[in-house]
This record gives sequence, C-alpha cells and structure tokens, in this order.
Amino acid sequence: MFPRTALYNPEWLHAAASGGANSLLLTEWLTQAIDLKPGMKVLDLGCGRAASSIFLHREFGVEVWAADLWFSAEENAQRIRDAGCTDAVHPIHADARSLPFEKNFFDVILAIDSYLYFGTDDLYLSYLARYAKPEGIIAIAGAGLTEEIEAEVPAHLKHWWTPDLWCLHSAQWWKRHWEKSGMVEIQQADNLPNAWQYWSAWHKAIAPDNTEEIETLEADQGRYLTYIRVVARLGPNAIPPEPIISIPASYTYKPVTLSRDGDVAS
Repeated sequence: MFPRTALYNPEWLHAAASGGANSLLLTEWLTQAIDLKPGMKVLDLGCGRAASSIFLHREFGVEVWAADLWFSAEENAQRIRDAGCTDAVHPIHADARSLPFEKNFFDVILAIDSYLYFGTDDLYLSYLARYAKPEGIIAIAGAGLTEEIEAEVPAHLKHWWTPDLWCLHSAQWWKRHWEKSGMVEIQQADNLPNAWQYWSAWHKAIAPDNTEEIETLEADQGRYLTYIRVVARLGPNAIPPEPIISIPASYTYKPVTLSRDGDVAS
C-alpha cells in the first residue's frame, strides 16, 4: 500500500521519529486521497521532526511550511538541509492556536497524527480555515478509534488507557465534528485497514521497551484502535470568522455602592 514510503531509509525515518506513528506511512495514506500538484503551498501542522514535510516536497514538489510547537525548528532546519530541501521546506516554531501566517495562504493544510491534540475544540476548525485558500483542502490522519467509546473503557484497554486518550475519536466522529462547523464539505472519512499492525510494528522498531502499548495493540487487534483519515474541502460559501483579539471599550466612572437610604453613594 505504501510504495513511496518503502523507498526511504528506515534508519533515517527512525531517527526522525516524533510520536507513536510512522509519519511517512500516514502521509502517504492521506495523500492518496488528495490531488497534490507541484508548487502548491502546504502547511504541515504539528510536523514533529519534519520527516513528513520533507516527504511531501520530495514526492509531490509542493512547498511546505513545517510548523511544530514541541520540536526544535533549528533541528528541523538541519534535517531539511541534509535532505536537500532548504528552498522548499520552511521550519517554523508555532502554536497551532496562534499561527503566524497570512489569511488565505495555503492550498492544503495537513496534520499528521497531531490534530487530536488541539482540534477537538468546537471552534478550532473555523479558526484554521481562515489560513486556507477558498475551497482549499484541510486533511488529517492519525491515531483514532473504529467506534466511539460511550461507556466504560473496554477491559482489555483499561491498563493502558489514561485520561488524555479521550482525545482519540473515530473517523465518523471527526466527520460530524467538522460538518457542524459549516466550513467544509467532507470528501473522505475512513480507517486504515490493519492499522493496529502498522502501529505495533512502529513501536517495536522505535520503542521496543513500550511493551504496555504493544501488548494493548495486540490484545485489541483493531477492535477499537486504528488510524483514521479525514479529508475536507472548504465549502464555496464558507467565510471563516475573524478571531476576536480585543473588544473596544471605554471606562465610565460609576459609584460602586448605594447609601443606606438607596441613594447613590458619593
């Protein structure tokens, strides 16, 4: 399923690991549902160590802004130079909730195994949409669920599950979550077949001591844990709201208390 990823040196990819998923595999899977063309401007939001950003430029000829909060832009710049992509991949240190870009700048906005950390907010998609060109693409791929866990966490997941894992959701949950914003038209929302095997294999390669997660994945065998993909296009009539930064106001003095007879105190 992933002939592009198979051409990359595993040692390079392992050295660029920044999370619990093979970023090239997820990027290749996501881009199979997107028509990327050379010269497009792409935001790789939450890019980690920028392996996905390098992959996007090398494979599709797009210009990429590699934005991440947790990982060093300086380290990413060195990795980008070593990959020969300096002119087309731009490392940025940025918070997903305070992006330093112009409005309507990107043809495509992607988030590889990162959107779940900031995108469950009901207002976030509308904020992010202002950075995409009219009818631009916003798409995500990463860890998720085959179906929502509505009651108790299943017994075979309990020993691994922590409160922060409630950010994991199904592709259908994300579809509804995005549709209710009124900003986008969903083009794809699905799961990666046999995702748990790719997920487990990645951990065995980069974090073999993480036996708890590996054992959980092998006990689950895809019943709940999977990789999800969602691809959306901004609707033709979508008008992202401008963020409220401040509210103009002027102070008018009024006495704070009343006198005992109900008159305004001096």
